[in-house]
Amino acid sequence: MKFFGTAFLFGLAILSCTQVEGKPALESPTQKPLLIGLIPEQNIFKQVERYEPLADFLAGKMGVEIKLKPLARYGNIIENFVSLALDGAFLGSFTCALAQRKLGVQVLARPEALDGSSTYHGLIFVRKDSRIKSIKGMKRKRFVFVDKATTAGYLLPLAYFKKQGIKDYKAYFKEVYFSGTHEDAILDVLNKKADIGAAKNTVFERLAQSDPRIRRDLEILEKSPDVPENSLALRKNLDPYLKKAMQEILLNMHKDPNGQTVLKNFGARRFILTIYKDYDPVFKYAREIDLDLAHYDYVNE
Repeated sequence: MKFFGTAFLFGLAILSCTQVEGKPALESPTQKPLLIGLIPEQNIFKQVERYEPLADFLAGKMGVEIKLKPLARYGNIIENFVSLALDGAFLGSFTCALAQRKLGVQVLARPEALDGSSTYHGLIFVRKDSRIKSIKGMKRKRFVFVDKATTAGYLLPLAYFKKQGIKDYKAYFKEVYFSGTHEDAILDVLNKKADIGAAKNTVFERLAQSDPRIRRDLEILEKSPDVPENSLALRKNLDPYLKKAMQEILLNMHKDPNGQTVLKNFGARRFILTIYKDYDPVFKYAREIDLDLAHYDYVNE
């Protein structure tokens, strides 16, 4: 399986479908490849399989090779962005908020799902046969988080615990641990490795489509406010023209027949403009639990 998009329009001087202020889509066929990171929302191979056609589409329209770099952990994304010299990444709401505060990345666009939604929310869930119905029933049980750098997989539970009067969750539960992906957190509860879990609803619903046990055996106890779906953000010092060109291609790909096919397989009907202000719910959420994003230590225990 290739992890990069193949540029096949190097021979064109101007792309009529994507121009920015009268400039051609690519000024030189020697433009170095763009390296785009992928957060570990689900199994790494599934993640690449989902994003690779999108990268190929962008590469073809821009005439620039795009390489996808799967990131193994949420918890070192900021360091990886710098150490791997990433040009950008598809980031979750919390990692994007972190990257905006710590690195000054510019967010471009995010997908609008087939149902018209462009946000997600976090879930806290249990097995239906666990008899756990509230925070009282969770005492001395096993809780699985996703990662300390996720909204749905960490901030939601923290806010829930605070609201329920739990000051030291590590002492309250028999065991807490981090699964690394939303998919694994859901499956760990389903398969009784953990008693309670937290993850994002979009992954929960995606798994439920292929595994009827998800809806049959799991029960949702709590959900968070909506936050922006995974968005493409680029490093602040990337050529402004490249940023604009990529943004326009994403925002207009639903008008292109090939783009429509890519979007359908991606699980979206289009990409929509995304700006800094869209992350206000994340920043507000962080303030409510006394979390300073600029200095947040998000390394998992």
